[in-house]
Amino acid sequence: MTKDQAGKLMKMATLAAITVASTLVAAKAVAWWLSGSVAMLGSLADSTLDLAASLVTMFAVRVALIPADDDHRFGHGKAEALAGLFQAAVMTGSAVYLILESISRIWEPVPPMRSDLIIGASGLAIALSLGLVIFQSYVVKRTGSLAIAGDHLHYKGDLLLNSAVIGSTLVAGTGFLYADGIFGLLIGGYIIFGAYDIARPAIDMLMDKEFEDGERERIFNIVMANPDVLGLHELKTRSSGRDRFIQMHIEVPGSMTVEAAHIIADEVEATLGEVFPDTEIFIHMDPPSQRSDELTVQELGKLEDV
Repeated sequence: MTKDQAGKLMKMATLAAITVASTLVAAKAVAWWLSGSVAMLGSLADSTLDLAASLVTMFAVRVALIPADDDHRFGHGKAEALAGLFQAAVMTGSAVYLILESISRIWEPVPPMRSDLIIGASGLAIALSLGLVIFQSYVVKRTGSLAIAGDHLHYKGDLLLNSAVIGSTLVAGTGFLYADGIFGLLIGGYIIFGAYDIARPAIDMLMDKEFEDGERERIFNIVMANPDVLGLHELKTRSSGRDRFIQMHIEVPGSMTVEAAHIIADEVEATLGEVFPDTEIFIHMDPPSQRSDELTVQELGKLEDV
């Protein structure tokens, strides 16, 4: 799909997430207030974070979709990674608070009230989250958005989290009052685990981590398949939101005119563009040298060593 189509789909996903999160925050706030369940408090905290994260995601997506300008020649795609780090930081803080509250509840267990409200609110959360997760999964597959993927992870975790809340309520109803605090600890641990999964790819993008090994190897093979390319070195790749960048030095026969060498570079760029759409490709042309084979072997060695 085109960038405009992907942008519209990403915006729809952020609006859907905000609508679902707002509904769940209201429902869970009422259920927690009337029941006093720490597991429901954890679920409410998670949904509140989801709402905050979804709002940040909406802003980040809109910024990331702004075309490159004079001050940001490589675009604004890394706004998605910054949103991911924000999501991870807030999730970690909430999880720490929930874990401390759960330990207190285990130390002094309190029977939850209004189990019907807890189960009803959690059931509503499961139904809404499931629909949202399915839609977000479709959007992530079509757009590859890091920000939407982070939001997707939130709500995917909500399915397990709300199931845990229902389980906690049912177990506590049998007289095992420690269940509320124990399930709260498990939910807090799961939130921290989810925060790590969100932070890792965000940091990778901000630090300009290279493409996956298989993609770099594919680039090498495509370039060297051109009969006029005598060597390849200084292959560098990175991502910025949906935008991706590939740069390299290729060696062409020294007897070629600049125009002929430029045609070869255009052929390589076109071939790579078919395999890596929405990617800016920078190719520097070099004449062959005594180190041509050595440099190409070194580049191939980097691919094999990773």
